[in-house]
Amino acid sequence: APYLPEPIFRNGKSNVPDKTIGRLIAFGGNIAALVRAHTYIKLNGSDGLRRASRDAVIAANYIRVSLKDLYPSRYSEQTCAHECLLSSEKLKKEKDITAYDVAKGLIEYGIHPPTIYFPLLVPEALLIEPTETENLDTLDEFIRVMKKIAGLSKENLDKMPTWTPIRRPDETTAARNPCLKG
Repeated sequence: APYLPEPIFRNGKSNVPDKTIGRLIAFGGNIAALVRAHTYIKLNGSDGLRRASRDAVIAANYIRVSLKDLYPSRYSEQTCAHECLLSSEKLKKEKDITAYDVAKGLIEYGIHPPTIYFPLLVPEALLIEPTETENLDTLDEFIRVMKKIAGLSKENLDKMPTWTPIRRPDETTAARNPCLKG
């Protein structure tokens, strides 16, 4: 107890332990990320890293080739590295379905959505980064759901996700008037 960081609050009063290590701050740099990366490298070795890199590239290109007709972008014909850049611009022109709608549709089907609207130079961007740990069944399920979403109407997608407590937050209002307490 005498070495605990300060301050310690008891009965509404602030106390400083005798041999305190001082104050702690919330941000400790990126040391946690570095430790995880180092551990991953040590556990997998150089052969494992090569395999992981190869598998991530294969997975990204498998998704790219499978979805390029429904979600074309200026980059969807090029071989990609560990992520593929698709776009819902075609769906937006045809059905008014945006990248945001696609992301909400993925949530409806229990899939974490990819990064949307980045990079900014691709309209309605969908930046999909499958990891090396995704197996063929998971990739096929993702592709199946993306194709299903492309076949839905704007009206159906506007109702998704149906099972989350907050379905479609007003992001503009949230950004302008953030609720900073629970």
